[in-house]
Amino acid sequence: MVITAAPLHARPRPREELAWLGDGWPEFVFHDEGAARHLGRIRELFAGLELVLLDDAEKRAGNGAEIVAAGWAVPLRWTGAVDDLPSGYTDSLARALDAYDAGDPPDTLAILAAQVRPDRQGRGLAGTLLRALGDLAPAQHQVICPVRPTRKARYPLTPIDRYADWTRPDGTPFDPWLRTHVRLGGRIIATAPRSQVITGTVADWQRWTGLEFPDSGEYVIPDGLSTLHVDLDADRGSYLEPNIWVRHR
Repeated sequence: MVITAAPLHARPRPREELAWLGDGWPEFVFHDEGAARHLGRIRELFAGLELVLLDDAEKRAGNGAEIVAAGWAVPLRWTGAVDDLPSGYTDSLARALDAYDAGDPPDTLAILAAQVRPDRQGRGLAGTLLRALGDLAPAQHQVICPVRPTRKARYPLTPIDRYADWTRPDGTPFDPWLRTHVRLGGRIIATAPRSQVITGTVADWQRWTGLEFPDSGEYVIPDGLSTLHVDLDADRGSYLEPNIWVRHR
């Protein structure tokens, strides 16, 4: 296995090469209206911060090395103080655009996504991708990441602050994705209880989750890191996606 990192947009890539990127994510995360307002400009302005990992030993006819992982980041300004962190994923997008529009030079790189192709997971590629994304930042820049803890969906009733403190007997984080970050030198510095705020009608949430909601109240939903609040009278469902801030540099 010969792995190299390359810009996603270094050359045209057939859509099917990246069709797997939606795998493993719950449908509702794609319906964050706040993030949707920013993503178009983010993709346009910071396309150079989108990376793929290529396996040079695994080639498709006429298409060169095959993509086995992908991720992206945004540049923003952060003082280094915990109370100045963005509120999470969506706010990181807004902060990146604010700095760009104000002409303020960024001093921080926020890694917002890193995903390994499902059939190539468990081979250390996640760490390789995180290192490659971090290397996009100039040496003096800070590198942070609002981590979506992969095992949190098994414990949606546990507050994110408590979950972030869970460890294994060897002292490493209980959560596998957090553990990967820490093994690469990352340090947990804060939680982001409102990293994303996702709302929709009751019908929307029934479609996104495959559940029915016969009464108002709190519901555990598939792949949810916290519970969904349903208000039948207002025809509204609200979900707060919690993340955990990790600082890499």
